[in-house]
Amino acid sequence: MLFLLPAYLSENTSITHFSPVIKEYIMQTDYFFVENEKTARKVVKFFAPEKKQSDLKLYLLDKYTENADIKEAQELMLKGQDFGLLSEAGLPCIADPGNLMVKWCHEKNIKVIPISGPSSIILALISSGFNGQEFTFNGYLPIDKGEKKKQILHLESLVQKTGYSQIFMETPYRNNQLFDDLCKFLSPNTKLCIAANINDPEQEFIKTKTIKEWQKQKPELHKIPAVFVLGK
Repeated sequence: MLFLLPAYLSENTSITHFSPVIKEYIMQTDYFFVENEKTARKVVKFFAPEKKQSDLKLYLLDKYTENADIKEAQELMLKGQDFGLLSEAGLPCIADPGNLMVKWCHEKNIKVIPISGPSSIILALISSGFNGQEFTFNGYLPIDKGEKKKQILHLESLVQKTGYSQIFMETPYRNNQLFDDLCKFLSPNTKLCIAANINDPEQEFIKTKTIKEWQKQKPELHKIPAVFVLGK
């Protein structure tokens, strides 16, 4: 079986927010596909502190991974070994490369077990006040300045024409630059939700304002995990 295990969005989140079954599945296997080894070990310790870190057998599964890179792990699964799949934060396979392994499991008739947990994308959307019936997650915006401007204006146009909420992200160390670009390129009356440090009991920041209002109150977002939503 492949267990799709949620990770916390903030290390300060209480473990009481999570289902006890997560610990059960972590204790059930020593084998995991992980996007980042250091983060994965911290997540395992968070849910199951008594589990020996030396017993963990971690296989890297990031955006560069191909099936050939994890052939050894796949052979173990074909022989009956259970694996867990851990994202860096939130749910596996959403803004995360884990779908490669899930797709392979379906092709090989290996059972996939999803476990409920937080998704920063969904939590940002439901906290925004925007359309939750129709929305699009656009991933990361382009790095190139010209392409980024073009995409920002395109997303704004989609909101106005369709009413669909438009969700996107940025690498945390570029958040402030993205915020400046949004304030520069978007219309004053366009509404933007910024959801940062989601699930952190002390530092969570979720606000929806017009661009005109945001220009008067710039938040500090440098190196802070954040999700941005445009909507009506």
